[in-house]
Amino acid sequence: MPKQYQTVAGRPMLAYTLAAFDACSEFSQTLVVLAPDDHHFDARRFAGLRFAVERCGGASRQASVYNGLLALARFGARADDWVLVHDAARPGITPELIRKLVAELRDDAVGGILALPVADTLKRVAPAMPDVATSAGEADTRVARTESRDGLWQAQTPQMFRLGMLREAIERARHDGHDLTDEASAIEWLGHSPKLVQGSLRNFKVTYPEDFALAGAMLSAHA
Repeated sequence: MPKQYQTVAGRPMLAYTLAAFDACSEFSQTLVVLAPDDHHFDARRFAGLRFAVERCGGASRQASVYNGLLALARFGARADDWVLVHDAARPGITPELIRKLVAELRDDAVGGILALPVADTLKRVAPAMPDVATSAGEADTRVARTESRDGLWQAQTPQMFRLGMLREAIERARHDGHDLTDEASAIEWLGHSPKLVQGSLRNFKVTYPEDFALAGAMLSAHA
């Protein structure tokens, strides 16, 4: 089962995101972008929450977001409307974080994202040697050098931009043959500088198997 539907602290992971945006009455619509062949989504598991569904997901995040922007336009969204893009795999998002982002960016000419300054030491990995392995059969990964963390931030979501600007940015990146990994990268591709708004450790992305236990403990503590 895709991770966004797995149960964490008694609820599907996606429910926490939908509940956070539902609690922000200033939003006119929350759109859930699904893959056309997603057979796991069951709207009954999210009863009572405001959202719409479009099965317009693409082969990449960039494609899914772009298709979602087109769908929002069909719902009546205008090019100068703000849109916030969020990962369903970040169940730690809260109404307070969403409202903080909106308050910081609502009068900004570009928009921006939630992010955290990098706290850990960063290591650049040496190129893999295909004929070198450990006794466990894994690649013998070694450090090539230590990278400076000065000025580095770890991007989170939501990422907030004007619908028309984000759509144009993705179109430009696609035309240039680039599949970018977040919305801010697309805006940067247009030559703009998104603003960074301090996020929270609780808004981490559930990625590895052990992350489910961490997310469960965190969400249970804040229930």
